Amino acid sequence: MWQTIKNSFKSKEVRTKILFTLLLVAIYRLGSFIPVPGIDVAVISGAVTGNTFLGIISAINGGALANGTLFAIGISPYINASIILQLLTVAIPPLERLSRQGDEGRKKLTQITRIFTVILAAIQAVGILVAFNAQGVLNTELISAEFSVPTWALFIFVSLILIAGATLCMWIGERITEYGVSNGMSLLIFVGILATAGNAIVAAIKGVIEGGFNAGGWELLGFLAMAVIIFAFIVFVDKAERKITVQYAKQIKGNKMYGGQNTTIPVRVNGSGVLPLIFAFALTSFPEMLFNTFWAGQDWVTWYTVNMGTSSWLYPIMLTIFIFLFAFFYQQVQFNPIEVSKNIQNNGGFIPGIRPGQPTADYLTKVIQRITFFGALFLAIIAFVPSILFQIVGAGNLGLLNTFTSTGLLIVVNVALEFDKALEQQLMMKYYKGFLNK
Repeated sequence: MWQTIKNSFKSKEVRTKILFTLLLVAIYRLGSFIPVPGIDVAVISGAVTGNTFLGIISAINGGALANGTLFAIGISPYINASIILQLLTVAIPPLERLSRQGDEGRKKLTQITRIFTVILAAIQAVGILVAFNAQGVLNTELISAEFSVPTWALFIFVSLILIAGATLCMWIGERITEYGVSNGMSLLIFVGILATAGNAIVAAIKGVIEGGFNAGGWELLGFLAMAVIIFAFIVFVDKAERKITVQYAKQIKGNKMYGGQNTTIPVRVNGSGVLPLIFAFALTSFPEMLFNTFWAGQDWVTWYTVNMGTSSWLYPIMLTIFIFLFAFFYQQVQFNPIEVSKNIQNNGGFIPGIRPGQPTADYLTKVIQRITFFGALFLAIIAFVPSILFQIVGAGNLGLLNTFTSTGLLIVVNVALEFDKALEQQLMMKYYKGFLNK
């Protein structure tokens, strides 16, 4: 990976994209430190600390929510909007037709996603202010101590700022995807998790230094060792793939002979990456966020939080089910056995031992389902085992469990690997362009 980064900076075109990506990431981090006028940081920080779900959201956003900054909402509205639109694309025929219309269809779907993002950002911003209004999250004296600002005016003002911050996060992510390196939204989540994790580790180290090695030193070493092992396991599975051999028959066209070569179709065990886990977490936690935002303190909301919330015994079961469903869903979206079978047959190819046509499609479907099952099982294991292992080594005593969640670990590793692959693709495209121009 380091060699790839070194080679990337030798190319002016790729270096420009990297610097552009770093500039937008720096702007994103800067927005996470700009306070919103009128928000009492102490109140919202205490509310986030006492809520497991909001604590995870704040960790993903780099602590922006707990600090009441411009990017307090972050890119969570965009993620939820993407989930909703992709589910609706399967259920609503007009949206499905748009997804098949190439670039024009994707542009229209992107525009619809942006509209959904703004709507969800407005709902989330208003909901947060309504939920914490009783605790005094809005303080008119923070605007000016000389004259009083009407509460309703301050409410609208802060809501618009939070919505604008979420929209700006969406814009930054899209610009990174279009003009930078790798997927912009994934990179923003990656940076937010690293920022929160770095602060947590520094705080843990300071606590060990001040209190002595016996005051958490062994727990910190155990945590770091388990983190390295889990990272290695994630990388090992992420690199695993099944290669399906395809043989092409020789064809004579004119005076030239084509084909007669063997190639492979690589099918990754974790082909959908971290998306099933992110979407499963967002979908299972969305009701809790909605209920605690608009109806906080109600008896039925308390019952739901205790029995079906992120800290309940039922939550891991629901999360596992949704992980499996999303894993199979994304595998079907990314790999269509029928289309692949037709392409192989049209190009004069076949899988050894399998007849072309429908038998090839059935064989590919069987292979994909088996591999996807193990990939979904891997995601389900990663969703829970790290938290259990960290608890065993005593990481909970250091306050690291809420920061180093299973989702966060998987996101960090996958985004780092995707960034490395994106750089390799950029370098490869540059070399191809240079070759073709000769």
